[in-house]
Amino acid sequence: MKIAYVPIDERPCNVEMVKRIASSSKDIELLLPEGAWLSKKKEPADTESLWDWIISKASETDAIIVSIDMLVYGGLLPSRLHDMSFEQGLESIERLKQLRASYPHIPVYASNVIMRAPNYNSCDEEPDYYEEWGRDLFLRSYFRDKQKRTGLSNSENSHLREIESRLPTKWIEDYEMRREYNLRINKEILKLVQKGILTFLSIPQDDSSEYGYTAIDHARVMYTRYSMNLYDSVQIYPGADEVGATLLSRAYNEFQGSCPKIYPFWSSTLGPQLIPLYEDRPFGESLKAHILAAGCQLTDSPDKADLLLAYNTPGNVMQESWEQESKDISYSSFRNLQFFTEQIHSSITNGGNVIIADSAFANGGDLELIKQLDTRKVLDKIISYKGWNTNCNTLGSTISQGVIGLNGEPEIIQENICYHLLDDYFYQAEIRMRVTNELLPPYELTYFNLKDKADTVNEERNKQLWDRYHAVIYNSFKDKELRRIQTYAPWNRMFECAFILEFER
Repeated sequence: MKIAYVPIDERPCNVEMVKRIASSSKDIELLLPEGAWLSKKKEPADTESLWDWIISKASETDAIIVSIDMLVYGGLLPSRLHDMSFEQGLESIERLKQLRASYPHIPVYASNVIMRAPNYNSCDEEPDYYEEWGRDLFLRSYFRDKQKRTGLSNSENSHLREIESRLPTKWIEDYEMRREYNLRINKEILKLVQKGILTFLSIPQDDSSEYGYTAIDHARVMYTRYSMNLYDSVQIYPGADEVGATLLSRAYNEFQGSCPKIYPFWSSTLGPQLIPLYEDRPFGESLKAHILAAGCQLTDSPDKADLLLAYNTPGNVMQESWEQESKDISYSSFRNLQFFTEQIHSSITNGGNVIIADSAFANGGDLELIKQLDTRKVLDKIISYKGWNTNCNTLGSTISQGVIGLNGEPEIIQENICYHLLDDYFYQAEIRMRVTNELLPPYELTYFNLKDKADTVNEERNKQLWDRYHAVIYNSFKDKELRRIQTYAPWNRMFECAFILEFER
């Protein structure tokens, strides 16, 4: 199966991770455009070259996966920064119509993100004024939405008035004008699904919240979907950077005529009902949406399942991954990890295909889980391990690897597990903050800007990754020796890193 894939941006989570998942099956050949044509953080992509590439590859593909954010705005970050006219946005929509007219039998799977509204001050991925006013923009919208829906307490009313007294109107108008533009594009794309121009549409919500801008836009998009009766062909849920993997899974399943059954089991009793950080709904509700988007179905019987999803969730309170040395007591009192890992071990022993969503912490994996799985000698016997960024980033990508890995290549699958252990736990949960706190200050670097010292950071990161991996992983991957770790910083910051790994085969 040949799939042409245009990602939402150029970062490893949207390119390298999807390539790795695809490469774990001999059934898939993933076609990617030249990296030079993609966005470069805030610099928009060369959309003309991307469109030319899509047209040049369409006739030889079995499916096309595209990011509307990349094709309309030039990438995920440019979608938050642009000053486009609506007519410019409609040009890409017309091109999608022409693509369908030229290749009526090729399925086109698309994603279109609902614009995020971070709850903190930073202009690293937002307009410049978000550095000073981002938190206030978020809270103003949060309180106004909550006031309309459920009412505010006296202290919340007071806080809202205080914010509105200081927040410049010009930044509110600029931010809301761009959000309204993007919402109009969201609705226009829904029309393409209604007309059969797009086969399926995922609408992820990046950094969502129960109230505020993203929730308001989500409600408006949901109403449009409802009015068009697009329940089967459009899914709306928290996430973003996993969406390429999700659509890969769906395209593969539909090409194969398959619908894998997934049985979830949880590390904590409250897990399905808890709302994870950076998201707007309980774990259990996001699970339903992601399984549907990936072209799978839930089953209530492990005996009927093609995949067993081991879902590691908090006990009651969710923390960031780098806080594990002082984690909340509910991680043990409301969660029994020994019982959970024994379930994983037993499932594998009985021939089950186990995938792991390690979502107990935000922005990184769970050391206790990894140690127990290594002790039980099963880390190299699962089909997928993911534990990165938000819960839905983790969930969507581990489902995709599970689907593609059902008939996959064991060696590649093991390498992918090593990749995510290194990135999702060892880097994101441990090394990222250690290097930030210890190495960056003497060089006057910041988390979001490594200046001209990226090579120095990379060398230190490589060393710490090597040392920690070999200090923790004792019992697994005996036939998959890791020989080399090389990292680099694609956006010259600490948040993410890219990996070059070499294994002894």
